[in-house]
Amino acid sequence: MLFGDDRSQWRRYLCEVWRKQCSGQPLEPLEWVIAGVVDRHPEYHPLLAEPETALTRDYFPELGETNPFLHLGMHIAIQEQLVSNRPAGVADIYQRLAQRLGDPHQAEHLMIECLGETLWEAQRTGSAPDEGRYVHRLNRLVD
Repeated sequence: MLFGDDRSQWRRYLCEVWRKQCSGQPLEPLEWVIAGVVDRHPEYHPLLAEPETALTRDYFPELGETNPFLHLGMHIAIQEQLVSNRPAGVADIYQRLAQRLGDPHQAEHLMIECLGETLWEAQRTGSAPDEGRYVHRLNRLVD
């Protein structure tokens, strides 16, 4: 994991990448991926422009709140999966889903749901994420 369990460091990094993107500074390869993901989420731009707020705010799903940092992180995870095609076949599933929907971003959102469920199961059972179950869930999106 890029930053382990340090949420402040992860949040600060996302804010810094977005600041660099907005000011036209050169970006590292991972920063390009992150900036692309953030760019597709204009609803988070004001938050990322205010690092002090971003570092301290909590989000409560039970109150219907979405954690923007978790959401962006899941998109970044999907991007990494697509580049590496790991688990095997994920890139093909994505291509088919994006083509069927006509919207690559919406395809990622559906994949995030599958990834989230897989990660939740692993956390609940104290085991590694089951790639087979994840791919099965993804395949159900395109079958």
